[in-house]
Amino acid sequence: MTQVQKIILSILSIIIIALLGAISYTAYQTYQQFAFQPLGPALPFTPQALPPTWTPSSNDQLASSGMVTLVPTISFPTATSSAPICSGPNIMNIVMVGADSRADSYLYGLGDAIRLVRVDFVTPKVSVLEFPRDLWVEIPHIEDNLDGQDHEKLNQAYLYGQPGFGYWDDPSAGPGLLTLTLNLNFGVQADHYVTVNMRTFEKVVDAVGGIDINIPDGETAKSTDLPIGENHLNGPQALKVARNRHDGTFARADNQNIVLCALRKKLADPKVVTQIPELIDSFKDNIITDFTPAQIGQLACLGTKLPPQNIVFATFPHELFSQTRVYDPVFKKRVSIWDVDFGILSDYVDRFQAGTWPEPRIIVPSTTEEESEVICE
Repeated sequence: MTQVQKIILSILSIIIIALLGAISYTAYQTYQQFAFQPLGPALPFTPQALPPTWTPSSNDQLASSGMVTLVPTISFPTATSSAPICSGPNIMNIVMVGADSRADSYLYGLGDAIRLVRVDFVTPKVSVLEFPRDLWVEIPHIEDNLDGQDHEKLNQAYLYGQPGFGYWDDPSAGPGLLTLTLNLNFGVQADHYVTVNMRTFEKVVDAVGGIDINIPDGETAKSTDLPIGENHLNGPQALKVARNRHDGTFARADNQNIVLCALRKKLADPKVVTQIPELIDSFKDNIITDFTPAQIGQLACLGTKLPPQNIVFATFPHELFSQTRVYDPVFKKRVSIWDVDFGILSDYVDRFQAGTWPEPRIIVPSTTEEESEVICE
């Protein structure tokens, strides 16, 4: 090789290295923009990274923006001994909504299932609290559209925020208005939201090959219309179980939790874990959320490290509730609602968000005068 050839080769090598560097930098920037770009509009207030033990700061920014003022909550001591795993925050609170719309769009639909999910990246642990949809609550931003009426059932907060109604123009739509309603009435502090309609839920269950549910006794079999023992369900069958309320509202919540446990178990299957990126890509246009791909990756990572016993589904104590009726000017008739002390529920929410309730113990589904809690097996 001549001296000239060596010089040319050196120059070409430098050019190639420079090009590779430029391509890598561009790819990194593209990834950064994709990974940290929310998949949907943010909630109508700016979430802050909160430590495991926290006291809400002043909400001057929210008040000045004309939004509802956040309800102050109580701080409880929580011991922490290690850093969060999977590059996640210490704590993440998520409002999850199961909309009753069977259409592919999200123009309408009631909040058929409403959950507050506390994700602890330090312990790690996931706690899920169910909110009954028939609570008679104050809903902000609706009175101008309802002739001064500012109270409706909780599930209608999601409906009135959806584009089909247009009762408020915030981009977060139904999830945002529902989250504000939960905050106004119960002090819920949420960082993110996820909404899934019925058709998408069916598709998700089918996409993972169905779920397996164990029906332990005759009462459960009666309420779910399934035989005792192991049952393999497709999407429509799983939805039927989740929506079954043969034995009342709280029984339906338990059925939903059983389905969620089964779905979690299926998603933890090694055969399915490798398909999660494809599943996310397939359903990103059918699931409404403000998560970024990076945050979804954090949750997927946590799912692989989460002991099943550290997933707890809880409801408020049943004895706190009694059924009554109230006149609804919108429907011009008396409607059935739950009569309950919101102050007591707010106290449970405070402790739930602080990680001090439900207490860590062996829990089974209960129909006694205690809160009903389910631990995924």
